[in-house]
Amino acid sequence: MSSLLFSIDTDTDEVIVSESPKGSNKITFMERLGKDDNEVLYSSVATLTTIARSPQFDPAIFKSMDKICQLVYQKHKETK
Repeated sequence: MSSLLFSIDTDTDEVIVSESPKGSNKITFMERLGKDDNEVLYSSVATLTTIARSPQFDPAIFKSMDKICQLVYQKHKETK
């Protein structure tokens, strides 16, 4: 089973989607999605990044936001 990983490339306004098998340090690039391709995903990942950088980091909130990112990406893939 793999986990999806998300990050933002602020230079290009793209979401970078990667995957990593559970328990592994290996990360495999999947795709880049422009902000215009899915603005909701871009905003969700930007929020996830803000949560991760917060001095008041809360793992439960981070996990919840990550689940939202996963859901938004999954819905994006279903409609493409």
